Amino acid sequence: MTNCLYNLEVEDPYHNVLRELGFEMETIQGEESDAGLGNGGLGRLAACFMDSLACLDMPAYGYGLRYQYGMFRQTIEDGYQKENPDYWLTHGTPFPQVERLDITFPVRFYGHTVAHPVEGTNKSRWGWEGGSTVQAVAYDCLCPGHHTNHVVPIRLWAARPSTEFDLSVHNSGNFLRSVAEKADSENITFVLYPNDSTEEGRLLRLKQEYFFVSASLQDILRRAERIECPFSKLGEKYAVQLNDTHPALGVPELMRLLLDVHGFEWEEAWEVVGSVFSYTNHTVLPEALEKWPLSILVHLLPRHTEIILEINRRFLAVVEAKWPGDIERLQRMSLVQEGSQKMVRMANLAIVASHKVNGVAALHSQIIKDTIFKDFYELWPTKFINVTNGVTPRRWISQCNRPLGEWITETLQSMKVIKEEHEWLQDMSLLKNLLKLESDADTLDAVLDIKRQGKERLCDYIEEHCGVTVSPDMLISTQVKRIHEYKRQLLCLLGLVHQYMALKEMSPEERKEKAVPRCHLFAGKAAPGYARAKVIIKMMNCIADVLNNDPETSDYLKLVFVPNYCVSNAEIIFPGTDVSEQISTAGHEASGTGNMKASMNGAIIIGTLDGANVEIREEIGEENMVIFGAEKHEVLAVRDTYNNGSSTQLSESFAAVLDAVDGGMFGHADLFAKITGELRSGRDFYLLAHDFDGYIQAWEEMFNRFDDQDAWARSMLHSIARMGKFNSDRSIQDYARDVWGIKPQGHEVKARKAALRSAKPVSLFGQ
Repeated sequence: MTNCLYNLEVEDPYHNVLRELGFEMETIQGEESDAGLGNGGLGRLAACFMDSLACLDMPAYGYGLRYQYGMFRQTIEDGYQKENPDYWLTHGTPFPQVERLDITFPVRFYGHTVAHPVEGTNKSRWGWEGGSTVQAVAYDCLCPGHHTNHVVPIRLWAARPSTEFDLSVHNSGNFLRSVAEKADSENITFVLYPNDSTEEGRLLRLKQEYFFVSASLQDILRRAERIECPFSKLGEKYAVQLNDTHPALGVPELMRLLLDVHGFEWEEAWEVVGSVFSYTNHTVLPEALEKWPLSILVHLLPRHTEIILEINRRFLAVVEAKWPGDIERLQRMSLVQEGSQKMVRMANLAIVASHKVNGVAALHSQIIKDTIFKDFYELWPTKFINVTNGVTPRRWISQCNRPLGEWITETLQSMKVIKEEHEWLQDMSLLKNLLKLESDADTLDAVLDIKRQGKERLCDYIEEHCGVTVSPDMLISTQVKRIHEYKRQLLCLLGLVHQYMALKEMSPEERKEKAVPRCHLFAGKAAPGYARAKVIIKMMNCIADVLNNDPETSDYLKLVFVPNYCVSNAEIIFPGTDVSEQISTAGHEASGTGNMKASMNGAIIIGTLDGANVEIREEIGEENMVIFGAEKHEVLAVRDTYNNGSSTQLSESFAAVLDAVDGGMFGHADLFAKITGELRSGRDFYLLAHDFDGYIQAWEEMFNRFDDQDAWARSMLHSIARMGKFNSDRSIQDYARDVWGIKPQGHEVKARKAALRSAKPVSLFGQ
């Protein structure tokens, strides 16, 4: 709601009407649930991209699923994460969704393939019959652009049964069986990202992915027919972006539609597929690249399995022709991974079918070319490009940090750089003009005052929702992201233990003289089936109980875990952050966007040279960050020393921290023993022991910088002023130019038919 009002530029009249009715805008905003439409960073990135597409007048629309329940609502009970249903539609939503009963498509599952002879030829036309069908019903909503009349439509699909229930079965007395089809159908869009640690969960996840792409592609072909676009020229009018591998089944689905429904020959259909699809990779972790058991695919999607195997046969012939006899390369590049259970590699499928493949940060794009997709890069070097992620400054500065947005606008106006706010929002390079004021005392005071306001708001939120009193005078550091071992929340946590032990060794006078009061905030969800991440959350809360209740040190060190991390509390956390922890093991974070949001709001990054941190350092200057840790090219060498047993000696400080945890300082020593035992024995895949001392030294440097508030304010100003590259508008312009081949529509009034014929909409596939 807030975003729509802001982009439509009707906030003031809306506020006035609410006041006349006896309501405050802030109260109404607090009642709105976050839309349960996407998962973590991928979902938030898609939302930023939709906003930028609208603001840039791009001819585009998005597709998604209309889940009844979001990922889950996280609560903390006895220190443990508890997953609760996130029924975000309970109280309705001001985000308008129009049910389109006139736009429905059948989606088939199971069944079998059949060959139909083509009359007058010796050929057969394949088809898919039997099984069960589900209806995909469209719900439409609009994403308005800021300072433009342009809107981007978003079409969400809800699963509905082909028939409500079997009346004959119901009348026979078997009531549950009579509604079983309805329940099975609606379960497809019941919950975002079901737990895939069970076979039932994996099957539901696969059903979701196919349901999503089938409905969307049928809709795209319907749109193409409306504008009389021949399907053979589909790539001239439509570009489809595969947002990670979740929609990769769109490749065999489009092939099926063209081959089986519309009578294309294989070569012609494959040419269309290659002209339409492009693929964004979002991970460098081999284990995170989606794979599906061939046995499940054969059972659920028999026709698609045949198409995938034929794509693979033809593709491997190309590989064999280029590298004759290279069996190992053939095995690596095959769409099917051999073994006791054959697996279909969805990333390989997406690469083979797409005309462009991109990573989401310069380092990430280089890593995928050097490692996980090296063979494909050697085959098709021009197919691989980089498009660094970005975030929308409209939400992540102007809306979530009004004092900062207003100060930027007023300052640039006083400098005669802009006339209106929208100018710098669309061209953030204009913010570099603020650096002309970096020696101006009033400017530095203003930057510090804005941060103070953000911290006060965050402290109020922490007290209300976590029951912990935090002073805005404290240095507030945050690490807010999903809980995963490679993101190294554990490193941060053990660093806090080290700081706590150091404070305990000081006298009261030493603490008062030397210690910089600090509050650290964690927020993030662990995947329901990720046991280690859940133990880390428990450890966070155990350590917080000790730190926050120690009368000697609690004024100098506090730890807070904010439950149910989401967009709404992120909009409070980032403006109140002094230091942003971006400390993933080098070479593991694809990009990250929390680093961008924090820096745009004047936070200083403590981090490794991973993901977008590398490019942020290039933009704002190394002197305005604190960098530590092994670099990407060093990580493998360090792991080799662990593997050959030559580096199991722990530093004195790291060993002392592990001793404190093992000794029961924070309770539950038995629960945490597996973690500490692995770190002691060298099974330290993410290099916590190696980077620990450097991390502690980095924090000492951070404390020293924080003591000099003028220098700190200058670094904040540089972070704010030099983050223009990370505007999602720039990301979208890169995609439009280098991948999709689209341009802004402009504001000229055109006949609807002519506009439809000239546009080349981009459909952003992603969950």
